[in-house]
Amino acid sequence: MDIKKLQTVVVDALEDVKGQDIVLFDTTTLTSLFDRIAVVSGTSNRQTKALAASVRDKVKEAGGDVIGLEGEDTGEWVLVDLGDMIVHIMQPAIRQYYRLEEIWGEKPVKLGAAKRKSSAEGLEAAAAPKTKSKHLAANQEQPEVKPVRERATAAKKTATTAAAKKPAAKKVPTGRTVKVAVPKAAAADAAAAKAAKTAATKRATKAAAAPAAEGAGSASPAAKKVIRRIKKADE
Repeated sequence: MDIKKLQTVVVDALEDVKGQDIVLFDTTTLTSLFDRIAVVSGTSNRQTKALAASVRDKVKEAGGDVIGLEGEDTGEWVLVDLGDMIVHIMQPAIRQYYRLEEIWGEKPVKLGAAKRKSSAEGLEAAAAPKTKSKHLAANQEQPEVKPVRERATAAKKTATTAAAKKPAAKKVPTGRTVKVAVPKAAAADAAAAKAAKTAATKRATKAAAAPAAEGAGSASPAAKKVIRRIKKADE
């Protein structure tokens, strides 16, 4: 049987019995004994045995060969040997302990692709164009984005910030005379200088008037006579 068809039959058989965590790996690059390995979990001994029986019966119905089964007596780990493919049916604790995925999981095979490749319906589905859901944001039409000039925007932001930080200048009212108060010390000095100047002027005036008065009072009698003659002659 073709390996692609065999893996499809095995996956269908496991899904029919509700196998959990089904994984499929391509082992062609790791070993020459088989080409595929499948790992699946069963919740109980009864389910693991049922999964193994389903794989055996489905493969035989499809014309494949079943080389052998191991572990049916305990049901904790049942191995189904199909020649080109090995199926490991394990309970969760056993599967977690042995971790076969770390040994054989270099090239995982997608289950959807494994089921589609061997059927005519799968080929038609692969060839058909995929429809995009309009509910996803990635598939919706996005508005045209205009380029932003980063330099101009940065300069504008800098100017706006500087203008906001600069304090506003105080407005001086126009048409008014602003009087500036004179300091008290300067006003006192000016008053003292003015008083000293006035006193000096008075002293100079008084000194000039004193000799004239003395001269007028000390005129001789002869001079007085001459003055009188002159006055009479004029009359």
